[in-house]
Amino acid sequence: MDFNLSDEQKSMVKFVRSFSEKELLPKYGYWDKNEEFPKEQWTKMAELGLLGLRVSTEYGGQGTDCLMAGLIAEEIARGDFNCGYGVMTTCLNGDILERFASEAIKRSLMTDMVKGEKVVCISLTEPHCGADAAALKTRAVKKGDTYVLNGEKSSISLLLAADAAIVFAKTDPSAGAKGISAFLVPLDLPGIVRHPYSDMGEKAIVRGSLFLEDVAIPAENLIGEEGGGFIQVMQAFDYSRVIIALMCLGAAQVTLEETIEYVKVRETFGKPLAKNQGISFPLVEWMTKLEMVRLLCYKALWLRDVGLPHTKEAAMCKWQGPELAAAVIHDCLLIHGHYGYTNEFPIEQRLRDVIGLQIGDGTAQVQKMILCREYIGREFRVY
Repeated sequence: MDFNLSDEQKSMVKFVRSFSEKELLPKYGYWDKNEEFPKEQWTKMAELGLLGLRVSTEYGGQGTDCLMAGLIAEEIARGDFNCGYGVMTTCLNGDILERFASEAIKRSLMTDMVKGEKVVCISLTEPHCGADAAALKTRAVKKGDTYVLNGEKSSISLLLAADAAIVFAKTDPSAGAKGISAFLVPLDLPGIVRHPYSDMGEKAIVRGSLFLEDVAIPAENLIGEEGGGFIQVMQAFDYSRVIIALMCLGAAQVTLEETIEYVKVRETFGKPLAKNQGISFPLVEWMTKLEMVRLLCYKALWLRDVGLPHTKEAAMCKWQGPELAAAVIHDCLLIHGHYGYTNEFPIEQRLRDVIGLQIGDGTAQVQKMILCREYIGREFRVY
């Protein structure tokens, strides 16, 4: 068993960390305060090839393996957690589109996505169902050479900045999960309305709700086969959940490192805080736990790269990564005292941002349901 990163991976991590610290971190708070999509940073990442990591070179991407993409997402999140979405969503969307979309979509949209010229979002959740994705009510009815979509989608990351959405809708309401199909929907079509959210965190991700009223799209915008949408997104979640965990770990790791430097110089009662075991012991405990979850994430991505099952590992990562990161950052905020509570430091924003991904792509409870299904048996599942 070899835990070494390759020379290429080490070099890429070093390069992206430098970029993240110099280009992303200084403006991390700016996008939050202005509730603005970080288009400037998106463009910079595209120029470095960071928006096409999992897209093959045939369509302008880098064609890297899953582990490399995870390493890069972690480093990007150290500088700007929300810019980590640039890596995560393009990997997720790139995977779905390259495997299932038509050649015309691959040649046009994917190439523009990699260049940072177009943003694609995932539109799955609905107001009445998040975890129960099979309970979608949005309908897609085929009429001749078009599909007509009607419904409401909610909690869509990047919606206000997106040019197109991968929309999941029921084509056969009687078939349950097997009746869900995926469609590429340009967001400038008649019948589309976008409503912005005012979130506690992740404000630069410009989330919102999508309303579709008699939205007609060409039949060739069907992604994959009718009824294949649910399987497509579930397989993709096994990947994105690990990337999300690593994004959260990146934000927690840099906060912990900043806090360690802080307690070395901050004095109380005539000595540095670092000499107080009530401060230093929790810090090294957090460092240990971060390392354990990180290694699990790397294992999950390695399993995906070699084509082995990794649903259990992905669920573990998505449960533990955001939960641990939120706890780490919260504790570091308290150690900084009231300074940590101000928006002059990035700590409070990281906490707000990370909490958002305790929800997205499945809560901790959903991950435990998946694990119960995998370990105890499908016949004992509660859904």
